[in-house]
Amino acid sequence: MLRVAYRMLGSVSDAEDVMQEAFIRWMRADRALVLEPEAFLRRTVTRLCLDQLKSAQHRRETYVGPWLPEPVVEDEEGEDVTLPLMLALERLSPLERAAFLLHDVFGLGFEEVAATIARDAAACRQLAARGRAHVRAGRPRYAVEKQRGQEIAQAFFAASRSGDMTALGAMLAADVSLQSDGGGKRAAAVTAVTGLRQVLRLHKGLAVLFRKYGSQLVRTTTINGVPGFITREADGELQTTALDIKDGRIVAIYIVRNPDKLRHLH
Repeated sequence: MLRVAYRMLGSVSDAEDVMQEAFIRWMRADRALVLEPEAFLRRTVTRLCLDQLKSAQHRRETYVGPWLPEPVVEDEEGEDVTLPLMLALERLSPLERAAFLLHDVFGLGFEEVAATIARDAAACRQLAARGRAHVRAGRPRYAVEKQRGQEIAQAFFAASRSGDMTALGAMLAADVSLQSDGGGKRAAAVTAVTGLRQVLRLHKGLAVLFRKYGSQLVRTTTINGVPGFITREADGELQTTALDIKDGRIVAIYIVRNPDKLRHLH
């Protein structure tokens, strides 16, 4: 249920709030009337998420800089909802998001999806189809092998912190992009940085600060299904860097600096 809630909301704290409310409703329910506890809980969680998404959309309209999902460290392989896919989900309506996730990701039949989101099965098929069309590009065609992904993440950390722009440039795709989520609470780029030259220019300036003030590698890991690493920066706060890798090159860099999104990692 927590996996459903997090993938619906992109927020660990919001997902935990939904789980708490769902638990309260479960404790208050007349168990004699609950024929399928799993279905009851899934419907409760999904409907609470749909309500939560309405307020979440308003918060994101006033968010400072790029918004990224809260990073979740998942060391097991085979994660089905990667960070690029979660960002693609942000373009969907709440109902499209629910139908797509419940059917395509969690494998529910459309009759069960219909009962969960209170729509008929035909409408759910259309919602899932629209969602699928929007997010198809978010699924990596070839998932990078875990060990290779961690090697690239380790090399990226070393090159970006030492200022070795030659080594760093060799890892990046020509159309690489970088998004940094500080939420207005820590320094971060207020718009996405795109293109090899611009990303290298940014890291060249950052490397000067890293050498002067330090940046400690906590661990390389898998963040929202893609290779990445956690660091402790000069201000003592954690930071996560996730890398979308295709054909051996980094095509997107996602950095989360907003301390509100990193509390659960402590």
